[in-house]
This record gives sequence, C-alpha cells and structure tokens, in this order.
Amino acid sequence: MGHEIAEALGVLLKRSNRARLYQHLTEGLGEAVDEVTYPVLSGLARSGPRSAADLAEEIGLDRSGVTRRATRLEEAGLLRREPDPADRRATLLTLTESGRQAIATTRDRLAVRIETSVGSWGPGEAESFARRLREFAGSSLFQDL
Repeated sequence: MGHEIAEALGVLLKRSNRARLYQHLTEGLGEAVDEVTYPVLSGLARSGPRSAADLAEEIGLDRSGVTRRATRLEEAGLLRREPDPADRRATLLTLTESGRQAIATTRDRLAVRIETSVGSWGPGEAESFARRLREFAGSSLFQDL
C-alpha cells in the first residue's frame, strides 16, 4: 500500500505535471502571471506577507529566484514590497488586491478541474477522499520532514 501511495504522490509532485497545471490555471491572467511566477503568488496567498528568503523556503525556490519572480509580479501590480515592521532592514512581499484576484481566479479554475475529475465518483467518494487527503497531508509523514 505504501508503495502505491508513494507512486501516486510521485506523479502528483512531478515538476512537468505541476508546470502544465500552473500553465492552465494562469492562462489569460497577463504576461506576469505564468507557471513560473504562480508559485510566488500562491505561496503568498497561503502564508501571508513574507520576506523573499522565507517565501523561498516555503515554495522550494532559492531567494534570488523568488526575488526575480517578485519583481515581475510587482511591475504588473500583483504584489508590493513593504518594510517589515519587526525589522526595518527587511522587506516583506505582500499581495495587492489584483494579486488576490488573480489567486482567486486560479483557485476557482483548480476547483472546477478537480470537480470535473471526480465527477464520475460515487456518492460521498469525493468528500471521503477530501477528508482522507487532509488527514494524510496533516500526518506525521509531513510534519517530521
């Protein structure tokens, strides 16, 4: 059972699959929002304002990669840099209203794709899957990493 779950997770986490999904989710949202910058927007939406270094750790990129992507997003008006109230030398990245709207659009698109994917499942199966997936994601497997 563990091997089957690990294999399914491998497919889910495969970089090319994520890139194709991000490309679909960000389609038509402007030149700055694409499969490359989406993780920055999504990470900020999940975690709230963060420094580039903290966000880099959160989304699995290096700090300079986050900084480059953040610059594109800032130029497009989707995020802004603000002084960190806890450390005047530091800067926080935060979503603008336009950035929050872009994330809302991508999340709506993702929800539709998921609902379509599980549409043929029997009554209660999708709800059960969602509940079990939340339990699995919150399990010690991921907490101990």
